[in-house]
Amino acid sequence: MLSPVKPATTTDTMEDALHRLSKKPGVKAWIMLDRTSGAVIKTNGQIAAIRPARSANSTTNSATSLPTPTGGSFSAETTTGGADNETQAAQELGSMVWGFLSTAGTLVQEMDTEDELKLLRLRTKKQELVIVPELKYILVVVHDTPPA
Repeated sequence: MLSPVKPATTTDTMEDALHRLSKKPGVKAWIMLDRTSGAVIKTNGQIAAIRPARSANSTTNSATSLPTPTGGSFSAETTTGGADNETQAAQELGSMVWGFLSTAGTLVQEMDTEDELKLLRLRTKKQELVIVPELKYILVVVHDTPPA
């Protein structure tokens, strides 16, 4: 008779899944955002290499027009030197994703009030973003664009 195996805690399971995700071929980076506030919870990979941070005193209006999630960053970045740039890049990308997800969610609700957004997939020439809104968080995975 097999002895029952204790289920792993949700945090351990999530950490294992994120670790496995990071090792998948083509995955450049991922960001986890808080679902209610949009704050950056965790990141992995070099976000600044995908989308460099814009300076706070930039003259372009695009940086000032981005939606700003409430709350701060809880990013797990520990690199030295470029850590501020990485954190800024993650927060800016998270803010753009937050706005995109909000707009897409509104579209879904306008089409059918009984429906809900489950996944967004945004493909560019250089990369693909897969955005998965869950109950407590939003997972954004950036990976190489697969050949067509």
